[in-house]
Amino acid sequence: MTNYVWHKQSLSPDFELVSCPPYDPLKDFHRDPTGAYVLIRCDIENSLIEVAVCDKKHTIIKAFRGQKAQDLYYTIFEYEKKHKLTWFSRKDHAAYLGKELKKAEFTLSGKENYVQE
Repeated sequence: MTNYVWHKQSLSPDFELVSCPPYDPLKDFHRDPTGAYVLIRCDIENSLIEVAVCDKKHTIIKAFRGQKAQDLYYTIFEYEKKHKLTWFSRKDHAAYLGKELKKAEFTLSGKENYVQE
């Protein structure tokens, strides 16, 4: 591996650099087996992001409001853990939430319009 140093870290003997193929949102998308999904919207007037957690019957079961992506996903995951729920059983589902919340946060700062993917 040519000059692969991040800071002061050394490389593990079994270090491997993995190249990632492009993600195809149609072919590679998989619903969370729990059936849960989220709806995200921006309340520009009050500078808030709102997240609705929906079940597989398309019923909103819980909603969260906050100003920052990190506040929201931390609260949602802690709520899920505290109440022994399983809304996000897949890591890509949790990563999607973080990505979408960050996009919504940029919207509140006036940098872009928010459209949930």
